[in-house]
Amino acid sequence: MTVSHIRAALGETLSTPAPVASPIGEPVAHTSYKEFERADQVETGIWECTPGRWNRFVTDQEFCHFIAGSGTFTPTGGEPIAFKAGDAFMMSENTMGVWDIRETVRKTYVIIKR
Repeated sequence: MTVSHIRAALGETLSTPAPVASPIGEPVAHTSYKEFERADQVETGIWECTPGRWNRFVTDQEFCHFIAGSGTFTPTGGEPIAFKAGDAFMMSENTMGVWDIRETVRKTYVIIKR
C-alpha cells in the first residue's frame, strides 16, 4: 500500500514560477508546483497560480482541492464555475476549458494518468 501524505500544503515551498503555456491576455499567469512521486500512474502534488486567464490542456482525469485563492473555470461549451478556497473539482478525462484566476490560487491535486 502506498500513502501520499501532503503536509502543510499552504506553507510548502514550490518550484520557481513559470508562465502558463497558453495565456489569454494580460496579466500572464505564472504557475509553480511540487509533485510527489508515485509509481502507479497517479500524480499528486501542490500547484499554485497567479492571476490571469489561459486554456487548460490536461487531458487526464483530475481531482483538486483549492486551499487558497479564487477564480472560475469555464468548460468548453459550458457555463463558468466559480470556486474559492475550500472548494473541490473532479474533472473527467478530456475536460478542456479556460481558467480565470482572480486571486492567487493554491490547490492540492491528484491526476490519474491513462
